[in-house]
Formats: sequence, structure tokens, C-alpha cells
Amino acid sequence: MEAFSELVRSHQKEIWCYLRVLGCEPAQADDLTQETFLAVLRRPFEQYNRAATAAYLRKVAKNRFLMALRAARARPSTRAIDAVEPAFAQPARNGGGAYFDALDACLQQLTERTRRVLGLRYREQLSSKEIATRLTLKPAHVDTITHRAKAALKRCIGERLKHE
Repeated sequence: MEAFSELVRSHQKEIWCYLRVLGCEPAQADDLTQETFLAVLRRPFEQYNRAATAAYLRKVAKNRFLMALRAARARPSTRAIDAVEPAFAQPARNGGGAYFDALDACLQQLTERTRRVLGLRYREQLSSKEIATRLTLKPAHVDTITHRAKAALKRCIGERLKHE
């Protein structure tokens, strides 16, 4: 059981982030991450190395995600979902994949105010109105900053991953 606890501890964040990139809402990513590890607990596998284990867990998580979409009768673009895998499969400084390295670098290119808005929105999960109150901005301005930052990050990450 200790080995399983270590498996969860070392891969949970990556699997949750992977599911978010695939299109899960935070609550759904929480549920599917748990389902992924429960599936592995029910059907153990041979762990060869960290990269192989991470790839296997992403495969299980992706299958759980696709099953959830089918249950909801949604039709995802599997081509878009499959395109995410290579970014997560590339080794990085903390096992998180090249996507996280690119994200870190791209976030540093944003202004301090933009990083603050994104932190309040995604880390603290505040609404536009709450962020606006904290930063003395208008809610519409917060929405504009968020929209532009997401577009800039998408472009920047895409460029960085192309060159790796």
C-alpha cells in the first residue's frame, strides 16, 4: 500500500493537469484523477521507470476522460486530445513534461499585473468581480486581461513546443 501511496503522490498533479489540458473542468479532473488511480489499484501494473509509469497513467486517465464524454454523449476531437500527449511525454525538470516548462517560461513573459490576475483567477479561483475589487479594476477589464493572457500563453506555448 505504501508503494501505491507513493505512486499517487508522485503522479497525481501531473495527471490532474493532463486532464485539465484535455478539457476537464477542475471538479471533473479531480474525479477522473481519483478514478485513474483506483483503476490502477484494482489492476496493478509493472513499473519500469518514471516515464513509462507516467505514460501509462496518462493513457488510463485519457480513457477515463473519453468514457466520461461518451457517457455525456459528447463527441470530442480525438485528434486534439492525442496532440496533447507528446508535450506531456517529453522529460522535464520535475517530471511534468515540456508543456510545464513552456508554461513557466511563457508566464514569465507576461506583465506582473497579468500574472497577478491569472493567479487570482486560477489559483485562488476568484470571480472577475472579486479580482476587480482586489486590484481596483473593472470586472470587464479583468475579463479582457484574462482573455488576452490566455491567447498569448497559447501562442507562446505552441511556439516553444514546436522548437523542442
